[in-house]
Amino acid sequence: MEILPQLILNSVIAGSIYALLALGFNLIFGTVKFFDLGYGALTTVGGYVVFWFGKKLGLPTIPSVIIGVLVAGVLGFIIYKLVYQKLRERRASSMILLVASLGVLTLVQAIIAMIFSSQFQTLSRSAGTRHLFHIGTGVITDVQVIIFASSIIIMVGLGLLLKFTTLGKAIRAIGDDEEVSKVVGINTTKIIGYVFFIGSAIAGLAGILVGFDTGIEPVMGLNLLLKGVIAAIIGGVGNVYGGVAGAFLLGFVENFGIWKIAAEWKDAIAFGVLILFLLFKPNGLFGRK
Repeated sequence: MEILPQLILNSVIAGSIYALLALGFNLIFGTVKFFDLGYGALTTVGGYVVFWFGKKLGLPTIPSVIIGVLVAGVLGFIIYKLVYQKLRERRASSMILLVASLGVLTLVQAIIAMIFSSQFQTLSRSAGTRHLFHIGTGVITDVQVIIFASSIIIMVGLGLLLKFTTLGKAIRAIGDDEEVSKVVGINTTKIIGYVFFIGSAIAGLAGILVGFDTGIEPVMGLNLLLKGVIAAIIGGVGNVYGGVAGAFLLGFVENFGIWKIAAEWKDAIAFGVLILFLLFKPNGLFGRK
């Protein structure tokens, strides 16, 4: 049982990463009602922007992270304006938008691979000198503490934004009924642009934190996207808090699932849980019927 505290810590950190991914994904889906696969590429963009400014140009870590988050947010906004908005104006179906977002994911990953190569990279400048915190027999790094804190801060901040601000109320109105929102005078195009910026910035932050914890590579966005989508479906697609609950549930199921078996089974366990929810509770834990 000495491994139990470490399993719990690993589950919490995995859940924190998935929560960040699910928060941004659910915010976008809850507003525009389509699965934006290009969201995964923005996690990669955030990581590589920090890699370029921090390790190549020598900029301090905090300014590099801020730039990485902003670049991911701005790129997400630009993609919305150039691709998704045009398709939505033409009344494109959700399937067409899905295929277009897959094209965005593939294109961005290919550009990153051409610029930076497919080699695995790390963001930390001080490998081997991380601060370690001991909780019982478990160990957690300073980066992982930041990951957990970031997921909580983003969750609370996003919840406050949606509940108490004019922008948040407009976002919820569009999510409930976009056509009615237009009738009552809400500039839906402008608000959805803000949604893509915020959601993409959250994706960039998630990619950056993963980069500091484990490392980055051009194709990392697809795997992170899949985990975020699974967490969102488990919690309830479009439900911000539900996505967080689904993320931590997925983190615990994955890590405790490989307690007695090889770690290579982790992804299989995640998709097994996804299939079970799709079969028996397709709306997720907190999704709307």
